Amino acid sequence: MTRTAPLEQDILVLTDTDGTEIPVPVRRSARARRMLLRVDPVRGGPELVLPAGAKLEAARTFATGNLGWLRARLAHLPARTSFGHGAAVPILGRAHVIRHRPDQRGGVWRVEDPDGSVELHVSGAEEHLARRVTDFLKGEARRTVGPRAKLHAEALGRKVGRVTVRDTATRWGSCSSRGDLSFSWRLVLAPEEVLDYVVAHEAAHLVEMNHSDRFWALVERLMPDYRRPRAWLKRHGSKLHAYG
Repeated sequence: MTRTAPLEQDILVLTDTDGTEIPVPVRRSARARRMLLRVDPVRGGPELVLPAGAKLEAARTFATGNLGWLRARLAHLPARTSFGHGAAVPILGRAHVIRHRPDQRGGVWRVEDPDGSVELHVSGAEEHLARRVTDFLKGEARRTVGPRAKLHAEALGRKVGRVTVRDTATRWGSCSSRGDLSFSWRLVLAPEEVLDYVVAHEAAHLVEMNHSDRFWALVERLMPDYRRPRAWLKRHGSKLHAYG
């Protein structure tokens, strides 16, 4: 499906009751039928979507009228964690503390201390640190989801096509009509059973391309306790987008 590109973009600066200024990007879309104020957990901020012919002053009035709602939603956004020295990053439910090692070579590697804590050592220049950590996590996601997808598919008597990982904003996984599976690399930041649930979910789509009772029966066959990780993802999934 071809997406319609934004027609124009402005920034509305709203002033809260305490004087705090809240910049709100405005996106005009030919597909929009009404004004829509939303908070994007991926980008970590608000966005106002307008129909192509909407006036900016009308948009300001609309956004100002919903300022209380916007303030509450922004307050509940998870705090962002940059991939920098000293930051703690969960990998399959286990915290890894990033340590910059500019004087060493080897890319990114794990170091486990005797006390059980784990560090993620990153070589190279500081300006490349975040990218190297991201690339490492993407690689971990590929190595984790690929074999699991094949095992789940085999359990259902199906074969998987290509398995890819991407930085998707709205879906944790998808299954094409050709049997190709795609997953968000950010699943590697979730507990292991959560990642496994999403892989099982998409593998079940190899048989049922829907969310019927038959589909959920297949998911339960692959993962009898799937409701618990599914609930975790609904409650905490937005936090995974706050890393990096």
